[in-house]
Amino acid sequence: MTETARPLRRDAQRNRERILLAAHDAFAARGFAATLDDVAQLAGVGVGTVYRRFPTKEALIEALFADRLEDLVSLAEDALALPSGWDGLTMLLRRSIGMHAVDRGLRDAALCIGIDKHQFANVGEHLLPLVQEIFDRAHAEGSLRADVGIHDLPIILATVTDLARHTPPGRPEIFRRFLELIIDGLRARPDNGDLGPAVTQADVEAIVHDCVPPIDSRRRS
Repeated sequence: MTETARPLRRDAQRNRERILLAAHDAFAARGFAATLDDVAQLAGVGVGTVYRRFPTKEALIEALFADRLEDLVSLAEDALALPSGWDGLTMLLRRSIGMHAVDRGLRDAALCIGIDKHQFANVGEHLLPLVQEIFDRAHAEGSLRADVGIHDLPIILATVTDLARHTPPGRPEIFRRFLELIIDGLRARPDNGDLGPAVTQADVEAIVHDCVPPIDSRRRS
């Protein structure tokens, strides 16, 4: 019985790896709109096999993105280590948006951090204070306009990555042009105009609700 059990465990591990690889491709292309049926088709396995490994889409998303979101924590730590807050902020924007522009799943996961998505709570607890410190440094040195705050970041992320999704196939880098325009607008200048009321957490939640497909935690998705 021991000899027959070992191949089953190896098969199960291979199936899990195949499912995760297929899930990466499915979510990179469709974001959280991808379903477990999409993943099963790409993996070349029955959908029942996917459900045995990951009983809900939420479970699969957590397994797929937990480590990848930790890369954003490392990026924020690297940004915070730069000599100036402005350099840290612009590096964070350019690199993170570059990552999210080519992977809709990672983009959807990042937008959900801190927005009532418990599977990413630990990442948010580490990431958000680092990002806040980057903003605080840039404000303290006078390089970032005073009326821009951390709640503006997910709106910028959503805007530029959505643009990246709609750019023509032959011009994939157009989104970077508009990211640079936004970065230029973030810089503090004597003639900065009034932006009006600050973006709030409620604003962010409303926007994320509309631009990120919900994670259906039921068995069938």
